[in-house]
Amino acid sequence: MSITEERKSALIKEYATTDGDTGSPEVQVAILTERITNLTEHFKSHAKDNHSRRGLLKMVSQRRRLLDYVKARDAARYKSLIERLGLRR
Repeated sequence: MSITEERKSALIKEYATTDGDTGSPEVQVAILTERITNLTEHFKSHAKDNHSRRGLLKMVSQRRRLLDYVKARDAARYKSLIERLGLRR
């Protein structure tokens, strides 16, 4: 259900804007997207897990806020990010 350390470091390396960048909105959105995908798969076999569903909704909201922040600051950066992640919006 959680993201592995290797996968997280690969995401950080792929979406980092500068060397050693771990906190930029791009990295945070990429990690949240991975966690959301993992939880969505979890719910296919555990439909009644409502406690985790609440966490999923919180993650989706957090990702939405981060994406809104990026869109307000730089629309081109936002466009490229959602295309790279394969998000619809």
